[in-house]
Amino acid sequence: MTSQLPETLSPVLYLPHGGGPLPLLGDKGHEDLVDFLKVISSELGEPSAILVISAHWEEEQPTITGGAHPELIYDYYGFPPESYEFQYLAPGEPQLANDVFELIENSGVKARLDDRRGFDHGLFVPLELMYPEAHIPCIQLSLLKNLNPGEHIALGKSLAALRRKNVLIVGSGLSFHNMKAFFSKGSETMTGDEEFDRWLTNVCTNPEISSDEREKQLVNWENAPSARYCHPREEHLLPLHVCYGAACAETPTAKVVFNRKVMGQQVSALLWR
Repeated sequence: MTSQLPETLSPVLYLPHGGGPLPLLGDKGHEDLVDFLKVISSELGEPSAILVISAHWEEEQPTITGGAHPELIYDYYGFPPESYEFQYLAPGEPQLANDVFELIENSGVKARLDDRRGFDHGLFVPLELMYPEAHIPCIQLSLLKNLNPGEHIALGKSLAALRRKNVLIVGSGLSFHNMKAFFSKGSETMTGDEEFDRWLTNVCTNPEISSDEREKQLVNWENAPSARYCHPREEHLLPLHVCYGAACAETPTAKVVFNRKVMGQQVSALLWR
């Protein structure tokens, strides 16, 4: 009797996409991040498609890009003219968008397809560095405007079946996102970024934490050390919650694949595989 090989699960990656287009502009504060994004794809295999949950798109209900050829959205301002000329010509994937729509709806949540929305910089900035050939079809999924962490974990759980279809799930945000702190010229040394980073990476990677406790801590992330210092508003953290939800049934613990300073603040990337 021939034994059946186990199915391969696609990885799930929460990554920092940096400050606007700065990773693509050679900014010194992003050098380590750029190096990471250029090499991490070699650890991910060759996905048939990529689903990105970007911190830069919020809707009342989960919304999926459904167009075949999405344009880019330059959703930043005050940068050099070349920042608005970047191109990332990855195709959309309408069939996958429909599949994601059905998975979410089957979980009991109303979803929506948007055939006209393009790709924001939460997608095209990191993917330009990870997959510069732009040959892999991509779709985006919005966050929820209510920013409810439990609902974002549940949203991720509805997507878990995509891992058996060679779809790479990417949560694109920043594990530290206090804009005032990024650009502060003060001399005071803040350690809040490191405190929160230690908490976050421990919760996501420690195998001694039960799945129930891990989810409870992520839902109650505001209780973590320096939580609101690091995230005055949590839209850059919640893509991680979606990633965790998508991975947790079969890969409850992540590994840290990036842990460096970005613009002077401690930032991490986490991989479930």
